[in-house]
Amino acid sequence: MMKEKMEMRETGTTTVGIVCKDAVILASEGKSTLGYLVSSKSAQKVYQIDDKIALTTAGGAGDTQALCRILKAEINIYKTMRNTDFTVNATISLLSNILQQNRYYPYMAMLIVGGHDRDGFHVWTLDAMGGAEKDKSVATGSGSPFAYGVLEADYKENMTKEEGIRLVVKAIRSARERDIFSGGKIQVCVITKDNLEFVDDTKIDEILKTFNK
Repeated sequence: MMKEKMEMRETGTTTVGIVCKDAVILASEGKSTLGYLVSSKSAQKVYQIDDKIALTTAGGAGDTQALCRILKAEINIYKTMRNTDFTVNATISLLSNILQQNRYYPYMAMLIVGGHDRDGFHVWTLDAMGGAEKDKSVATGSGSPFAYGVLEADYKENMTKEEGIRLVVKAIRSARERDIFSGGKIQVCVITKDNLEFVDDTKIDEILKTFNK
């Protein structure tokens, strides 16, 4: 019975995060699976948790949503009590502690956290035990080997925001083509020094068309 329950857990994903010259860009595809059933083609896998901080998830949707609720509540309390912004590094410390404290009953999620604060642009990855690593370009999930192939070939540290958007779309597209658990709608979140916004679907479709020519 336990094995059957684990097989029915929502699983399979491709998520990407990169640091550009003028932005952090996070992206994912939208396919959600329950075993061999495609339960959604537009599942949310990129979540905003503060004004200029967001995360992506590869793993259980329910676990990630619970983590997001905890993070948002803790960040709001901190900002209200201290009247100051919450940094990306502080978010990583808080999230790592939450995950480590629950290591015996872990949240089944591999996370990418990205954002901007007074120290600049940041992208981190975290595993289910709270282990955190900082990098300039990362990918997680079942389709990450295919996404990494694109990132290793095309990523450059001083890319512009527009170049970065095109790169993450290309990386997710590559994973969708070869990973059976990745597919559906591509979601892209752009964080600059001024704001956080999600890229319009029409723009993503236009970028995808250029790869098919």
